[in-house]
Amino acid sequence: MNARALAIQVLARVRATDAYLNVVLDTQLSESPPKDPRDAALVTELTYGATRRQLALDYAITRFADRKLDALEDKVLAALRIGAYQIFHTRVPARAAVAETVQALKEVGLTRAAGFTNAILRKLAALPAPPLPPASDVALHLSVRESHPQWLVERWLRQFGRERAEAMLVADNQAPAVVVRANTAKVTRDALLAQLQEMGVDAKATTVSPVGITLPSVGRVEDVYGYAEGLWQVQDEAAQLVGVYGAIPETARVLDACAAPGGKSCHQAQSHDVVAVDLHAHKLRKIEAEARRLGLQPRLKAYAHDAAEPFPEEWGEFHAFLVDAPCSGLGTLRRHPELRYRRKEEDISRLATLQRRILENCQDAVPPGGLLVYAVCTMEPQEGQDQVEMFLRSHPEWTAEPPVLPGLKLPMSQAYLRTLPGPEGFDGFFAARLRKLY
Repeated sequence: MNARALAIQVLARVRATDAYLNVVLDTQLSESPPKDPRDAALVTELTYGATRRQLALDYAITRFADRKLDALEDKVLAALRIGAYQIFHTRVPARAAVAETVQALKEVGLTRAAGFTNAILRKLAALPAPPLPPASDVALHLSVRESHPQWLVERWLRQFGRERAEAMLVADNQAPAVVVRANTAKVTRDALLAQLQEMGVDAKATTVSPVGITLPSVGRVEDVYGYAEGLWQVQDEAAQLVGVYGAIPETARVLDACAAPGGKSCHQAQSHDVVAVDLHAHKLRKIEAEARRLGLQPRLKAYAHDAAEPFPEEWGEFHAFLVDAPCSGLGTLRRHPELRYRRKEEDISRLATLQRRILENCQDAVPPGGLLVYAVCTMEPQEGQDQVEMFLRSHPEWTAEPPVLPGLKLPMSQAYLRTLPGPEGFDGFFAARLRKLY
C-alpha cells in the first residue's frame, strides 16, 4: 500500500474510533511497514499535517462539497483532507497531489467515490490560496487559519493578548523537535552529547533544561545511538523542567500519583526510590518496560491505584509526592493535534474538580516537612495557578516554596514554573512546588 493510501487508512481509523493519532499511526506502520523509509515519513507528514490543519482544510472543502462533511464516509473525508493539505501546505505539484490522492482512494476500495473526490480537489487546486474568513473577525479568522476551535482562540486572546495567543496557535501547527533527557543514573548530559556527536548525530544541548538534548529529525528513535543502551528517554524540555524545578532531595522517597506514560517517574528514579501509581493497570507495563531499558527497575515500583483514594498503608511513608494531574492537555496540541477538536470548554471545570480531589488526597499523605510538586500540561489558570492558590488558601499548613537552583534560569511566573507554546519551542506546562509546614 502506498503512502497516501496508508495515510487515508490512519485518518479514517482515528475518526472512526476516537483513538490517538500517534497510536493509530504507529500501529499502522508496524502492521504495513513501507519498504522505503521516506514513505513512512510521508505518511507521518500527511496525517499530522492534515490533522493540524483540519479546520482550515474543511473550511475550503465545504465551499465545493454538495453534502455535509459529517455525512461523508471516513475514508472519503480523509482523502479530501490529505489532498487539500498537499495542495495548500506542501511542495507537491497540485496536479500530482490530486491524481495520487484519488488513486490512493481507489487503492483502499472506494473507486465509487473517486469522481466526487477528484472534482473537489481539482477546484481546490485552482484556488490561489486557502480561503479564510475576513480578518476583521479576529477570533474566527485565527480559528480557521490556525485550525483551533473558536472557543479556545477566544479564551487565549482574553488570557494572553493577541500577539502571544497568535504565537501559541502558530506553534501548535509546527512539528515538535525530538528532545531527550539524559539518564543521569548512567551518563552525564555533556558526556552523552559528546557520544552522540561522535556517532555523527547533529545533537544539541537544550537551552534551559540542564539534562536535555535536542536531536535532528530522525526516523525511528529506537535506532538512534543510546536508546538500546538506556542512556536517554524521549521527553519534551518543558516536561523535563518539571522534574528539575521540583528539586526533590536525593534522600526522599517519592510517590508519583498519576505516573503514565512514565517520563517523570523515570526522571525521579534516576536518583530516588519511586513508587509509580496510575489508575490504568495496562499503562504500568510501559512504565516498567522503560524502567528496565533505562536500568532503573531496582528503584521503581509500579502499582494500579486511584490517586483520588487513600494510598495503602503497606506502601509506607513518602517524603515527596509528584502529582502530574489529569488535565485538558492544551499545552501539548502540537504533539496531539486531534485533541484540539475533541476538547470542550466545559472539560476544563470537570477536570479541575478531579484535580482538586487528587490534590486533597495526596496532600493528606504528605508528612510535615514533606514536598508536593503539582503539575499540569496546560496553560489554563483554572487547572494551574488558580487551582494551587485556592488549595493554599484552604490549607494554611502548606506554602509555595520555589527551588533554589544556582546558575539555572527557569521560566517562572511568581513562585511557579510556567512554559507556553511559542517560538521558544516548549510545550505548555504549569508546576507548583509546595511544602507542608506542619
